[in-house]
Amino acid sequence: MVRTPLDEAADLTAADVIHKRFSALPADATVADVRDWFAASSHRGMAFLADNGRYAGSLTRDDLDGELDPSRSALELAGTGPTIPPEAPARDGYELAIANRALRVAVVARDGTLIGVIGVTDDLAAFCGTNHPITTEAA
Repeated sequence: MVRTPLDEAADLTAADVIHKRFSALPADATVADVRDWFAASSHRGMAFLADNGRYAGSLTRDDLDGELDPSRSALELAGTGPTIPPEAPARDGYELAIANRALRVAVVARDGTLIGVIGVTDDLAAFCGTNHPITTEAA
């Protein structure tokens, strides 16, 4: 996996360390849709919902625990933050990401456009999946 070590990201912005593999679900997704999305990969720690490219909310696997109606709107359960603007320091994104078990935070422009996601490695030492030139391949 490509990663940008935290100690090499001091002068980078959130936009510089966006995870290169990013997808969002539509804001009208159901609980069943999001559960299926999570089930497709164990690496998916947070689901992002978007309405015509605008950030609508996010959910973790834990948000979908328990007996929930599969046809229920996932947006009803989604939180709307935290988020970070793309021009913010990458370190701020790191701090927000490690504040939750998913190690992720949405990168959202001032107009509400969902730009991407910052992901932090499980060892908390790097941003994962980045496209920034300062990267290393992890074994």
